[in-house]
Amino acid sequence: MHKIDIRTVDVVQYISPLREGGSMPGIVKANDYFLYIIKFRGAGQGKKALIAEFLGGELARAIGLKVPELVFMNLDDSFSKMEPDEEVQDLLKFSVGLNLGLHFLSSAITYDPLVSVAPAMTCSKIVILDSLISNIDRTTKNPNLLMWQKELWIIDNGAAFYFHHNWNNWKQHLTRSFPMIKDHVLLEKATELDKAAKEIQSELNEETIKNIINVIPEEWLTDEHDPINPDEKRAAYLEYMMAKLRLIDVLVKEAQDAR
Repeated sequence: MHKIDIRTVDVVQYISPLREGGSMPGIVKANDYFLYIIKFRGAGQGKKALIAEFLGGELARAIGLKVPELVFMNLDDSFSKMEPDEEVQDLLKFSVGLNLGLHFLSSAITYDPLVSVAPAMTCSKIVILDSLISNIDRTTKNPNLLMWQKELWIIDNGAAFYFHHNWNNWKQHLTRSFPMIKDHVLLEKATELDKAAKEIQSELNEETIKNIINVIPEEWLTDEHDPINPDEKRAAYLEYMMAKLRLIDVLVKEAQDAR
């Protein structure tokens, strides 16, 4: 069974912003002396992007894909006071509390569909996973994949699970397929979709998914503007994933047709 053991660290140094990302993540150092890419709760899509990032990353790990270690990161209010850039200052101010960090892969390069080499099985698993979690942001324009030590690593799942931006009609998404898979950066190399689907079905069961969902911090799920509470949201994420797994044959066929 896939064990979920997420460490919590404290940010001790804010090093620099990464301006190529829409949400402006940053490079930080933590009290364990490692460098991380921090995803801020105060950025555009807020805590929901952190939830999507976390769920997408840990589901990918559960099916044997490479994902940098994810950690919960405490950010205190001292950093915004020392930051000269106003835009970054606001971001730091609105992000005090628990954020999400990805272990920084030093000297990793962005996946390039024309040059980078990746196994067909890995590509197929990523395509199916992104169909399952409705990840609209893994395109040639923005692959959100890294090559590190000659292996393909998944980063940035923050645009997945987009149903959670409107809790009033989330159930309408349960039976939908994922036509946007046609734009997936790995679709061309995903030649083992049937085999990948069988592996995913053997690795992702209700208990594994539930264990991942249960680790989402309560404060990320708390929003007074939402019509449902944190427990109901956890149940909704589980129901969504189980519904998508039941649809896996439809999603595979859709991806094959798009190829």
